[in-house]
Amino acid sequence: MGLTQYSKVGQTAKNRLFGITPLSRASSRRGHGSTPLSMLVSQQGKISSGRLAVIVIGLFTLAIGIILSSIPWLDYLILKNLRLWNGSLSYHYWQKPGVLRLTKVFIFNVTNPDEFLNHGEKPKLNEVGPFVYREDMEKVNIKFHDNGTVSFQHRKILEFVPELSIADPETKFVVPNIPLLTLTTQANSLKPIVKATLSLFLRVMTDMTPFKTVTAQELVFGYDDTLTSLANRYFPKGKRPPKKMGLFLGRNGTLNEISTIYTGHTGMHQFGVMDKLNGLDHLPYWDSAPCNSIAASEGSFFPPRAFTNSDVVHVYDKDLCRIWPLRYRHDTEKNGVNVGYYTPDDDIFQPGELHSDNKCYCPGNIPCPPKGLQNISPCQFDAPVLLSFPHFYQADPALLDAVDGLTPDPEKHQTFFKIQPKLGVPLEARVKVQLNLAVEQSNIHIVRQFPSITFPIMWVEEGVGDLPPHILRWIQLAIYSEKIMPYVTVGMVIFGASILVFIFVRAYKDIVFTQENFERGKAKFRRGSSFIVNGQHRLIILQGSDSYSLLNNATQETELDPDPSL
Repeated sequence: MGLTQYSKVGQTAKNRLFGITPLSRASSRRGHGSTPLSMLVSQQGKISSGRLAVIVIGLFTLAIGIILSSIPWLDYLILKNLRLWNGSLSYHYWQKPGVLRLTKVFIFNVTNPDEFLNHGEKPKLNEVGPFVYREDMEKVNIKFHDNGTVSFQHRKILEFVPELSIADPETKFVVPNIPLLTLTTQANSLKPIVKATLSLFLRVMTDMTPFKTVTAQELVFGYDDTLTSLANRYFPKGKRPPKKMGLFLGRNGTLNEISTIYTGHTGMHQFGVMDKLNGLDHLPYWDSAPCNSIAASEGSFFPPRAFTNSDVVHVYDKDLCRIWPLRYRHDTEKNGVNVGYYTPDDDIFQPGELHSDNKCYCPGNIPCPPKGLQNISPCQFDAPVLLSFPHFYQADPALLDAVDGLTPDPEKHQTFFKIQPKLGVPLEARVKVQLNLAVEQSNIHIVRQFPSITFPIMWVEEGVGDLPPHILRWIQLAIYSEKIMPYVTVGMVIFGASILVFIFVRAYKDIVFTQENFERGKAKFRRGSSFIVNGQHRLIILQGSDSYSLLNNATQETELDPDPSL
């Protein structure tokens, strides 16, 4: 005996795969060979390639919609490109931002130096500016570490931008003689004989006056000064100022500071936050926490508020000698992207007596300055430099009353950041600070008439404008995708399910509403109609029984005779 392969006539391999038999009147009537799958994919006893393709599309769309709505795949893609690693989108932006960074300098020109010194008038200040410098910045000497951090140095180049400036940088100004007034203020703690010797020495030097005429370029980038040069030569290491006197000295070229920040691979709660500064886990300027904390962003990225749920972020700036707490105020928009609006915390410049966290900014026996001022002398070679907001904005009114020409304005003088909450990227930032000299009256002859005063020197605005187009497009894509993706996935589920329902209905109609079923239905309908309409049939209910008989009228008349008794 041998095995004989059996194949139905007219049945293709594709039909056999899905269990579909050729349609015949008998098999159709008995339903032989029909399975749910074959019913869906077949038409007239043969597989329908078009219907099969539509079913596959429906199943695929439904499955993809369910999967995409069940896993946070979009967050994964966004975070993958947001974390810092060599080659990610965020790395290229972070390493060399290509952002227009502008530094605007406003200098207070003293218009009545003689009247102030000799007649007791308030100093009259005339603000001149801005003198605008474009800052080209990149990060160099980059090294990634196994603990999820990266070390680097900043390289900055400042270039004057005449078309955005109000005057030539060679414009001359009258400003306080900062090295001289610093020396005489510090001399108040010296012994009388030392002070007398110093006074005699300064009287011999004919170029020593309480006010000095300098250009904007000299004040910003340095000028030769005898006292500064001597201090650089003879002061102990760590206290030595630069050879020149300049408020922006050391900002051009590669900075000495080595910063180490978290890349985000250990968690977005520390993304962009500093881990080390020159190998230390604290600031060396202050003795205790929280003043010496470095748990802050260096300004490129912040821990996203969507992950931290915190209304406060921190930023570190070398020139500020501290970290600044920035508090979320409200939502706004920048370039069509939703951002959080942050300004400095209300207690940032509160005296230590009123806000205990600021007490450590008053080292030793130095009293805390009034409201609105921050002592930064430890990182300014012990020079009595005080930081404030421009025009003494939000400061003690007595500071404003001591001078003429200042008008604080929140729109012009408030520091702010606009940070995207999902990504932690600042889309715009304006840091605005004023440098003041805290002068103490001294009995040294050359400055004897200079009273104790907090004297404004200049204020600076450092800002980041619009991001590069390719970075902005990436941010917009990430944000808009997050908004529309839930609708897309739900739409895919509905679309896929609708296709399957449609195919099922079509298959059901093909099975039920066939020509053979129509003919059979018509025949049954005709027999039922004649049964109802034809008056020859009647229904007789037999008394005493639940059964009934259907009798012919003619038979009834012949077999049932009338009762003779009736």
